[in-house]
Amino acid sequence: MELDAVADELYGLPPRDFTAARDRRAKEARSAGDGELAARIRGLRRPTLAAWASNLLVREAPGETGPLLRLGQALRNAHQELDGAQLRELSARQHQVISALARQAAELAEREGQRLGEAARREVEQTLHAALADPDAGEEWARGRLAKPLTATVGFPGVAAETGPTSRPSGGGKRNGSRERDGSRGRTRTGGTARSGTARAGTARSGGRARDGEEKRGSAVADLDVARTRRRERQQRLDEARARAEEAERELGARTDDRDEARDAADRAEERQRQAERQAEELARQLKEAESEHRTARDATRKARERLREAERETREARRRYENAASRADRLARQSGGAAGDSSSGGRKRGSGKPVRKKTGSGGSGAGKK
Repeated sequence: MELDAVADELYGLPPRDFTAARDRRAKEARSAGDGELAARIRGLRRPTLAAWASNLLVREAPGETGPLLRLGQALRNAHQELDGAQLRELSARQHQVISALARQAAELAEREGQRLGEAARREVEQTLHAALADPDAGEEWARGRLAKPLTATVGFPGVAAETGPTSRPSGGGKRNGSRERDGSRGRTRTGGTARSGTARAGTARSGGRARDGEEKRGSAVADLDVARTRRRERQQRLDEARARAEEAERELGARTDDRDEARDAADRAEERQRQAERQAEELARQLKEAESEHRTARDATRKARERLREAERETREARRRYENAASRADRLARQSGGAAGDSSSGGRKRGSGKPVRKKTGSGGSGAGKK
């Protein structure tokens, strides 16, 4: 990532998208370990609407850049050469070109969804005029990375400094010429040249006219010096006022950037708040579902425990019935076993084959005799 590439990208964006894109690029540079580049990216200022429209003109109509800069060079040359006819022709072209380019910039901006107001249009025209008047300003505009409109200078820089001294007549030269003329008249007199009265009168009149002309030229020079002094003073006051205005504009730009950054931070905070609220709502829904599932599970557990207790009770009843039945069966079995034993022992006595000895008594012997 390079600063030039990032700047080209950012200053091609509408002002409303600049700050977020700049912060994103700075974060990427910081994540890549280039803190210096991140700081320089953060230092890029958000362009005003007029500056962005001027950049847009350079980017969308690059063929208009060269002709405008060449026209500015021609105007500066005409000023330096004091070519009045060419100045009038080029000045007319200047107004036509600046008006046409300002309209084109407004149309390009509107095509991008940004309408230029009257103040922004004037700032675009001011930027174009500055690009014409100052080659450094023209080069800065041609890069397409303006953060604020350019300030046009009065006239063309360097012209007054180059042409001023040559336009000021030298009073000393005139006085030298006068002295030379006086000297020539002196030499004429010392040479013994005879002059007629008419010639002397003509010479006197010529000398008087020369002195009047010199006085008038001296007065004009003095007036010109006063005018130039006043102009310098006005220019100085104008420069100071412009410097204060530029400082105020820079301060305004800085405060505007701070406001935009604060607004972006507030927007991001609001978005995080909305996300947190959505997450809280989702968690609340999940908690509600979990509580419902918990109640359902608790009810199911209670019912299962009730079924368990019922099953245990039925099991105990069944075991008791089983034990009672088993006990009766055992008794019956024992009773059945005892009766069967008695029957078996009686049968063995009757069927043993041994004679049964009958008891003999008195009755038995008497019966036998019979």
